[in-house]
Amino acid sequence: MSLPQLSPQLLDQQPELLPEHRKLLALPEKIIQFGTGVLLRGLPDYFVNKANAESIFNGRIVVVKSTSTGGTDAFSEQQNVFSHSIRGIENGRQIDETVINSSISRTLAAASDWADILECAHNSELNIVISNTTEVGIQLVDDHIFANPPISFPGKLTAYLLERYKAFNGAPESGMVIVPTELIVGNGPKLKAIVLEQAQRHGLDRAFIYWLENHNHFCSSLVDRIVPGKPDAETVQALSEKHGFRDDLLIVSEVYRLWAIEGDQHVRNVLSFAQADKGVVIEPDIDLFRELKLRLLNGTHTLASGLAYLHGLDTVREAMENAETAQFIADVMLKELAPAIPYDVDPAQAQEFGNQVLDRFRNPFIRHQLIDITVQYTAKMKMRNIPTLLNHYRKSDEVPALFAKGFAAFLRFMKPVVHKDDAYFGERDGQSYPIRCDSAAYFDEKWKNAASPADLAQQVLGDASLWDTDLTLLPGFADAVKGYMTEPVFTGTSTL
Repeated sequence: MSLPQLSPQLLDQQPELLPEHRKLLALPEKIIQFGTGVLLRGLPDYFVNKANAESIFNGRIVVVKSTSTGGTDAFSEQQNVFSHSIRGIENGRQIDETVINSSISRTLAAASDWADILECAHNSELNIVISNTTEVGIQLVDDHIFANPPISFPGKLTAYLLERYKAFNGAPESGMVIVPTELIVGNGPKLKAIVLEQAQRHGLDRAFIYWLENHNHFCSSLVDRIVPGKPDAETVQALSEKHGFRDDLLIVSEVYRLWAIEGDQHVRNVLSFAQADKGVVIEPDIDLFRELKLRLLNGTHTLASGLAYLHGLDTVREAMENAETAQFIADVMLKELAPAIPYDVDPAQAQEFGNQVLDRFRNPFIRHQLIDITVQYTAKMKMRNIPTLLNHYRKSDEVPALFAKGFAAFLRFMKPVVHKDDAYFGERDGQSYPIRCDSAAYFDEKWKNAASPADLAQQVLGDASLWDTDLTLLPGFADAVKGYMTEPVFTGTSTL
């Protein structure tokens, strides 16, 4: 017997799936969202849906599909209703729940529905823009904002805001709150600068440019939630049978969620859905949240990925199930990285965040491949960890032994044994693995010419052109790294 497809009609037949669904599906449109991806549906749309269920925000989302590939068929067939499976660990407790998300009102394709998209600018209640068009989406290109539609997301946004300006004769209160979620530091100001440049290039009215600059709020934001792509067939089948319906828009995410938005009281008032969940944080400065994520979550990933992989493990979950690597991960994060974050952080807050990260690493439902974390390994080590190392030494001369061990594992991982067609490969237990890093050729040369692993460590640590500083000057650090370079697990002679 085939399962019915999730849709408003199914909700009519089974109202227990979403109480008051008719009321929720009738709410007015208040947000226009550029992007249909799983991150947007799993984070911003999740918060809006939750606020609607609690009668806090009472508004729905018009979604714009910006790319020319794919279609909106699944959205059309299910009339934009989808299920969200939330699975993971929170405060040491396993969570496995599903919510029906009814926050999306319409899905419009920029290529075919541009006139309808511009018409949304005439809606006085619709005063929020959200986007996630990938990092590549926020770039200045040679665009034409009067095209049908413009090519780039900033071009589309410029055209939309111009339509808004005209519809309300430039009234100050018609300005919008614009929140990009693309993974770029300072994404708000960067998007604003590109929109202003597009307006200048197109010779738009100076009054419009004034309205653009002074009555619209371009807010930087930071998003943090693991929402993998389309779930595998086994997961889809299991969840379909559990729920009793089929959902072609099903998404799965971890429990943890954070959307940090840079804004003032006006932004808080407009983004009232933030009141429904502590995962939305609106503050004048969100650098603290960026630093916590970068130094503790990303930094620990970087220091532990090579070490755990060389231990013969393949995923973060496996690393957390192995006693030795799990202890390393917890200790390097909480005992060495957290106290040395190069930002003014309350130690208790850093510890709380670190414990949340450990819960996320233990998530039994997420398969995060260690080999994927090693992509651009050198750049990640430099950006995520070296500032923390330097700050550690500003506070103490004590050698961060676990950091040194993770760094030694990084150097060992970056030892190519095969070079083929501009690709480099290392070796683990007789099997090759890809070294997907722009510095692979550099390490290939260094390893070939080094007299010993210790010599290799000395040369790389002392290369100020690589790290913007000479790491051999840090008391005891080079010696500690050299000491770990000959560990059996790193040299392929371990019996683990």
